[in-house]
Amino acid sequence: MWWFQQGLSILPSALVIWSSASFLFSYITAVLLHHVDPLVPYISDAGTTPPERCLFGIMLNIAAVLGMATMYVRYRQVRALIPEDHKLLRLNKIGVVLGMVSCFGLCIIANFQKSTMFSMHVIGACITFGVGAIYILIQTILSYKMQPGIHGKGIFWIRLAVLLWCALSIGSMFISSMVLYKWGISLIQKQHWNPQEKGYAFHLASAVSEWSLAFSFISFFFTYIRDFQKISLRVEALLHGHNLYYTHQQLLTDDQGMPIS
Repeated sequence: MWWFQQGLSILPSALVIWSSASFLFSYITAVLLHHVDPLVPYISDAGTTPPERCLFGIMLNIAAVLGMATMYVRYRQVRALIPEDHKLLRLNKIGVVLGMVSCFGLCIIANFQKSTMFSMHVIGACITFGVGAIYILIQTILSYKMQPGIHGKGIFWIRLAVLLWCALSIGSMFISSMVLYKWGISLIQKQHWNPQEKGYAFHLASAVSEWSLAFSFISFFFTYIRDFQKISLRVEALLHGHNLYYTHQQLLTDDQGMPIS
């Protein structure tokens, strides 16, 4: 059995590979068509012009669905591991809700491009990365609280390092973007930069920080792969009657549903 066939490790594996591909494929397409500069454009710029915009949108939507599924499985896993710790269970619920909100923000990024609806695109980015960073923080806290009996110490330190990486990327991107804004440099329609023009260094710092932030998120979900090798979920279907045309009174006379294996 291959490593990705163990448990549900295929979920975070698919999320990591697909998310990376959604950024890289749109970037390669945009560069080949000369829609962006090869040297570290903004991720959003690489998904602004057709045809890469179409590719970027559909791949990010699928990534959001994979993210929701991965976060739900993680929620169920933590709930099963610590069924009696009510404080951690509450924190686990908060985490999965925030994770779903973060994935919704990713859908906003995918469907509202920077060049068409800049404000909505920025809102989506803030939801994705801001709320997503809190999700990473919560999962890191859970990893700390669950060691050493349930979680190994190593995975906690790895997730803490990814959390710090994420925080530094957010801080760097925010500072460099604010400098560009104060200098009156509009980023909405600007996709090509001259190294000699004002603000180029801060643009480069902002773009590098954005790529760094995206891959810090991807790296965090990479740490789920080993954990997901030790969990499986199953769905059980129940028929409330012998056919699909039972009346309400006939359903009430059934003692219980009929399980289907």
